[in-house]
Amino acid sequence: MVKSTTLANFKALDACHRQTLDHLRTLAELAGQLDAGKPPPGAADQARAIDAFFSGTSRAHHQEEEETVFPALLHSNDAELVQAVRSLQQDHGWIERNWSLLGPQLRAIASGESWPEPAEFQHGVEVFLQLCLEHIALEETLVYPASRARWAQVVAQRTPRAALSNG
Repeated sequence: MVKSTTLANFKALDACHRQTLDHLRTLAELAGQLDAGKPPPGAADQARAIDAFFSGTSRAHHQEEEETVFPALLHSNDAELVQAVRSLQQDHGWIERNWSLLGPQLRAIASGESWPEPAEFQHGVEVFLQLCLEHIALEETLVYPASRARWAQVVAQRTPRAALSNG
């Protein structure tokens, strides 16, 4: 079942993007420090927090987009918008695939294990960062504004009818 988008959905999606950017920044810093051979104090806690976010919150965020933001836009007459949404759906798969490679390494770092190869981890983080940052940029510059505009239009169309039925 497709859920409708609400103002609260948009606020939550925006907040999640801010959290994502914070976790990506921490992930990049952690990878750089590990690559330099200097695990920072608190590396295990950072790794646990990043893993928890991308293994849980981020997945739920993508599911929310798939259920509330994307469906109406896929029925748009705007070919560019439809293509952007399809690209974002594909990104969700790539993000998940990349995370399936990084997550175990972060869990190992959180557990104090030394098997993750720093250079390989750094490369994986760089790929993940680029994918996530480009994904968020497309959502925030094209898809979310289009979805908000559609939502506002639906609300505006419903408001006069509700006022008439109450009056």
